Amino acid sequence: MFAIFKKELWSYFGNWSAWVIISAFSFVSALFLFFFENSFNILDIGSASLQSFFVLAPWLLMFIIPALTMRSLAEEQQSGTLLWLFSQPLKISDIINGKFFSVWMIGVLCLIPSLIYFYTVYNLGIPEGNIDMGMTFGSYFGLIVLIGGFSALGILASSFSSNQIMAYLLGVLLCFVMYFGIEQLASYKLLGGADFILQNFGFYQHFMSFTRGLIDTRDLFYFVLVMIICLKIAQFSVSKKK
Repeated sequence: MFAIFKKELWSYFGNWSAWVIISAFSFVSALFLFFFENSFNILDIGSASLQSFFVLAPWLLMFIIPALTMRSLAEEQQSGTLLWLFSQPLKISDIINGKFFSVWMIGVLCLIPSLIYFYTVYNLGIPEGNIDMGMTFGSYFGLIVLIGGFSALGILASSFSSNQIMAYLLGVLLCFVMYFGIEQLASYKLLGGADFILQNFGFYQHFMSFTRGLIDTRDLFYFVLVMIICLKIAQFSVSKKK
């Protein structure tokens, strides 16, 4: 697995795609948080909080992570190199997990430039440092596990298709449904008391728990379970192509 992990990271950083993804995430989030007139603008809100960033980031990652995963398996199938991987002394689980962790790593690296926002808000607070550290670090942890969930969904989508564009679109759709679609469906209260159960099938409620500064093992277990299920299904899908 580690060999695939290193190969994928080298591929992402070697052809500049990782640098472009990280830069694009940082640039777009900075525009919304400090320059554009909108409800996310920290300077307009007038409070020392990064809550706007933690609301905005999942929507950006929803489109960015599938852009990374779309080539992980779909490109291998399209170019025929997947058959070459099958001929190597590697388990299919090693291939899937190596690609998954490389995407997750790049997704987490996207968050590093946002520490500049934290530094800015920390110094703009009155008095200086007037920022909820528990909420901030809990939210960062939530974003890290959310990126893992998006990465697993993207890998799953990529395993289903040999076309990168289709893999990307399916990845975005899966991320959208899991993060926002299920939450919105539950908000219509069509199932009565079962709506609460439906909400807990989606990412949104579990991520929101982290943004309140609470790191609940149940929320962490949920994301880990989703990752395992997605990767197992992806492993089965790839094994059918062997």
